[in-house]
Amino acid sequence: MPQPATRARQSGHPRYSETLLRRPESTATARRLVHAACSVWGLNDLAEDGALLVSELVANAVQYARRDSIRVVVDRPDAARVRVGVADLSRARPVKREADNNGEGGRGLRLRAALAADWGTDEQRWGKSVWADLERRG
Repeated sequence: MPQPATRARQSGHPRYSETLLRRPESTATARRLVHAACSVWGLNDLAEDGALLVSELVANAVQYARRDSIRVVVDRPDAARVRVGVADLSRARPVKREADNNGEGGRGLRLRAALAADWGTDEQRWGKSVWADLERRG
């Protein structure tokens, strides 16, 4: 079952997270979480790109992760930056694949590189967390 959580961070901004079932339908919930967090923070200009990035992260986790759940995290490490991430129980890191003109796969890492100021994978004892940072321009 989804378990929303909010925690105050050292930056003074809350961190939003929710445990979701590892299903394609969870993408919509993850997108709403990103939009809600950006709205609370007054960073609506980052919401759509953040929602697009979290959609890609959730889609990868649905396809490649193990177990029945994933954890979506939306954080604000500093005033101009939003981090979206998805944690799962697989240690397999994202791998760049060539995009097929007719296929749906192979575009995720390029999408992250185009939209995100930074992105990465943090290995954990229990699996990994894949994240992308968005920065406010100007």
